[in-house]
Amino acid sequence: MSAPTDRSLGELGERGIQDHVLRPRYAGTEGFGDDSALLATVTSPSELVATTDSCPTPVVNLLGEPDLYHSGWLLATINLSDLAAAGAEPLGLVVNYTLPKATTVREFERLLDGVDDCCAAHGTKVAGGDIRDGEVVQLTATAVGRCAPGSRLRRSGARAGDRLLLVGAPGFLWAAALLKTGQATLPASDAETIWQRACRPVAQLKAGQVLATTGLARAAMDVSDGLFATVRTLCEANGLGAAVSPEFELDALVAAVAGQTDLRPFDLAQTWGDWGLVVVVREEDVRLALKTLREEGVAAQEIGTLTAGKELTLGPETAPWRGIAQERFSASSWHGGEPSTLITDMFRTR
Repeated sequence: MSAPTDRSLGELGERGIQDHVLRPRYAGTEGFGDDSALLATVTSPSELVATTDSCPTPVVNLLGEPDLYHSGWLLATINLSDLAAAGAEPLGLVVNYTLPKATTVREFERLLDGVDDCCAAHGTKVAGGDIRDGEVVQLTATAVGRCAPGSRLRRSGARAGDRLLLVGAPGFLWAAALLKTGQATLPASDAETIWQRACRPVAQLKAGQVLATTGLARAAMDVSDGLFATVRTLCEANGLGAAVSPEFELDALVAAVAGQTDLRPFDLAQTWGDWGLVVVVREEDVRLALKTLREEGVAAQEIGTLTAGKELTLGPETAPWRGIAQERFSASSWHGGEPSTLITDMFRTR
């Protein structure tokens, strides 16, 4: 029997949460209630990979949508995106929630809905986890996946002359922020499309697996902290530089938002929050890689070339690229903020 949704978790207590919220939802998961989660029975040779990440306050929550559903969706996406960068198939998530006692059952269920829906959309599930009380919300998950032997993608493995592909459709999150803060307008249906894409980012699992198993990718990394930070990290891992094109293709709706501001398409493309991949491929494999992804229904575009030097340059005039980087433990680390300052903070380094 489920508990009234307006009761707080503090009123239910741990056993009540287990009996009235978690058991009705996860009783069919093998191993529910055990000390360890069963992710899968491995019957063929494979390499297991794992990643763990915490979830920050979603930008969409700061823009007037406090529903914990979006935190749940983002928590799953963040972790599944790391598996995508390895070219892995997800086996499941183990989640850890720290929540204030005043959290209501309804709020908790919305958080669980977001995690479960995102997992289902990506062909996986929650396999286990833990919940505890605390003063502030803290959400963490660990995702486990498997790769065919020898196919796992890493950040290293690139060479000078290799090409960079951006996999996914960038710019939706910050286009939504521009719309919500009144700096651009679109017809209601178009604005809602952008908003829904911003609320439910997609991990590029299919693309990662295809490029890994076909051998088309030499290295990969997910775009979690912005395109600049991703390219810079890939270059550092390989002792290389990169010449990046400023000419980016955006989804038509995102491009329409950019066109109403003083932002270039590149300015939106290099932001974070859309969870794409940057993939390194050989020059001779670019066309085949793009064709393969297109056949899978995945958007991708060539964005630059790795170079023997260690500089990051932008455009045909090879100007230094000083891009947006969301870097932890630094002045640019993301801690949220007021909606009125979101756009200024994001694009101040243009």
